[in-house]
Amino acid sequence: MEIISCLDLNTLNKPSQPVIWKAVPQKRTPAARTAAYKPAYKPVSVVRMPVVRVAAKPAKKQSVAENLDKACAVAGKSLQKFSKTLGISLLHSWKTLASVALLALLACSLAVGGFAGYDYIIDMPQAASLSINLENESAIISEAMNSFVQPQTDDFTEDGTVSLSDEVFSLIPEPVTFSEYKVMSGDTISSISLKFGLRNISTLIAVNNISNVRKLQAGQKLKVPSMDGILYTVQQGDSLDGIAAKYKIPLEDLLDVNDLESSVLAKGTSLFIPGAALDNSTLKQALGELFKLPLASGYRITSEFGSRADPFTGVASNHTGIDLAIAQGTPIKAAMSGKVATVGWTNVYGNYVIVTHSNGYQTLYAHMQKYTVKSGQYVDQGTQIGLVGSTGYSTGPHLHFSVYKNGSLVNPRTILSF
Repeated sequence: MEIISCLDLNTLNKPSQPVIWKAVPQKRTPAARTAAYKPAYKPVSVVRMPVVRVAAKPAKKQSVAENLDKACAVAGKSLQKFSKTLGISLLHSWKTLASVALLALLACSLAVGGFAGYDYIIDMPQAASLSINLENESAIISEAMNSFVQPQTDDFTEDGTVSLSDEVFSLIPEPVTFSEYKVMSGDTISSISLKFGLRNISTLIAVNNISNVRKLQAGQKLKVPSMDGILYTVQQGDSLDGIAAKYKIPLEDLLDVNDLESSVLAKGTSLFIPGAALDNSTLKQALGELFKLPLASGYRITSEFGSRADPFTGVASNHTGIDLAIAQGTPIKAAMSGKVATVGWTNVYGNYVIVTHSNGYQTLYAHMQKYTVKSGQYVDQGTQIGLVGSTGYSTGPHLHFSVYKNGSLVNPRTILSF
């Protein structure tokens, strides 16, 4: 007797009812029995086995396998993409490092070349010659001037206004306050002004009584006001109305900014004038741009700038400066602060000194008996740089004074009052 399960699907869908098994007496060979019934799933228990579960298990196994394959494929692609990106980044990094190294090498080469050019000094002392090529010697000096022209480093206009945005600045009638700032390496008067939102460099110059901004040093402490303006010391007979009218500001602003409760002023009182700036002459002097006569007094002008007859041959020539005749040995002063570019001798100018100043200016002092400074030395305005003499192409003791602006000759009378 063989037992074969004949499943009723309706019955199997109701697992709460017992499964009915029917015994069918039948004799078959093992091969026939195998051919007649080949179940796709071999149940663990023949008591209750829903068809849904029998069909779902193989499908679920297949889904997990497919998802696993997909996950592996995605992971493989991500790893490949990451490896490619890393390789490209390393390649770019190598190229970047190579470029930086090349630029650094180029910068070093230019720096070495620049310093070599700066150290070039024109004609050293040589024997006098009866045959003098004036154009040649003048060209040597001009070349020296061009070699030492320094560009403008500060960014402000002639009246001291710092280049800010087009924002409209308005005076806020609040009491002025002061903070302290320690000058850092690389600071300039304009960069400090910008750092604190000040519009005019006159503010820092006036408040700190700076005589020469070029001598600003790292570590120096500055007093910085909260607004633009200058300090004014009350003089005998001054009144608030008069001071307000002089600087063209509202009286109320003068009172509020200085937190004054009375209009009575005591001599020597320091007032902050909001929005005011230094006059042009004072500002130029503080910037080291105001030229002063290289000789104190007692001179006479014997030859002007421009066309003239050669003092030896009478041939028309171009005079590159002004000749100031005075007694031999008279001290010669630097017309403006700056750095001594070079000292030396030529057959035309004799003993001479060239000083480089700010804003592209340079001055030449020639025919000296001797010079008292050396190349590379910093000199203040009024510092003695030599003594009057009659060396070189000269007819008597005098100072030849020339002024250059960015390598081009300038009539000294345009920057000096003789």
